[in-house]
Amino acid sequence: MLQGSLVAIVTPMFEDGQLDIPSLRALIDFHVEQGSDGIVIVGTTGESPTVDFDEHCLLIKTAVSQVNGRIPVIAGTGANSTKEAIFLTKKAKELGVDACLLVAPYYNKPTQEGLFQHFTAVADAVNIPQILYNVPGRTACDISNDTTLRLAAHSNIVGIKDATGGIERGTDLLLRAPADFAVYSGDDATALSLMLLGGKGVISVTANVAPKLMHEMCVAAIAGDVVLARNINAKIFALHQKLFVEANPIPVKWVLAQMGLIKTGIRLPLVNLSAQYVDVLRAACKFAHIL
Repeated sequence: MLQGSLVAIVTPMFEDGQLDIPSLRALIDFHVEQGSDGIVIVGTTGESPTVDFDEHCLLIKTAVSQVNGRIPVIAGTGANSTKEAIFLTKKAKELGVDACLLVAPYYNKPTQEGLFQHFTAVADAVNIPQILYNVPGRTACDISNDTTLRLAAHSNIVGIKDATGGIERGTDLLLRAPADFAVYSGDDATALSLMLLGGKGVISVTANVAPKLMHEMCVAAIAGDVVLARNINAKIFALHQKLFVEANPIPVKWVLAQMGLIKTGIRLPLVNLSAQYVDVLRAACKFAHIL
């Protein structure tokens, strides 16, 4: 079972928006060296909505080759078309990923039965571990706990990334889920609470800029060392908040550029960080000792 700090890695780009593959390779090495427990490539933070199919596959292929078995690689392969999600998931398996992350279909607003049939179709079609991704704030679609538990019975559906931040619903899911079904936080600000309740880790934005601290916090939380986990979380809590002053990944890409790890490229319709947020984000970084 995957656990710990799984970084939702950004997609480095040149100033003109073209993919910066050398920087991605260097960034992956940085995460391995700093203790990240897994790489999640081409997720929301990786600007998956604006990469085309060939770029999507290139990013997955690059991550798998650069990681070279050192830590797990999870590929975002979800879509609001079931046919497309199956196609991407098959391709990711061919490219050698360890698992796939499938976001709830966005925009078309399926029913709970539609969600069940969508994820079941992908799981039936591709024999690879699959993690559901529930982020209703972006998709206008919420995978209920009951639907999640129905899907957990499928041997290929091994967990869920819950980005709702709802501790009550997270607790309910943890109490009712099978022992071999992993619940991961998709919300950095509440990740510690979810892990102390039994969550297996976090698919994290903050880990992009503070990978060592996120890894150490996850280790402590999963081990039940509440005091240590709480102390580490206090150092990076401002990052959990301020990395979302504008739409992710605008702030985290700004910080990484300030750290000298990537260039400033980002794709429309996203744009670079607004000047009004520079000081507040820099202050959060200084408090965490990353700038």
